[in-house]
Amino acid sequence: MNATIWHNPDCGTSRKTLALLQEAPDVTVKIIEYRKQPFTRAKLEQLFKDAGLTPREALRTRGSPAEELGLIDGASADRILDHMVEHPILVERPFVETDKGVRLCRPQEKVLELL
Repeated sequence: MNATIWHNPDCGTSRKTLALLQEAPDVTVKIIEYRKQPFTRAKLEQLFKDAGLTPREALRTRGSPAEELGLIDGASADRILDHMVEHPILVERPFVETDKGVRLCRPQEKVLELL
């Protein structure tokens, strides 16, 4: 099985999720450090759709500029997506994609649903 993780090495949950993937038998892991390789809008839309989330539900508010950018109250999905592309730190993490689907792996045990 192939798995892709959109990873932030500074995030404990992201590191724990990556460890679970790397420990799983027969899983080949592709790691995308999204702060170095930012998301495209199309990829974000696909990840959110496949995970069953809205941009607002995938918005990281803690430790991000979401409030300063006016994204907390009343911002449209399009506006949130535009800012996520510009500021990848606004995307909650980690997202993982396998043949079984996409999950926002918070808590990290959610990754087990994809294995």
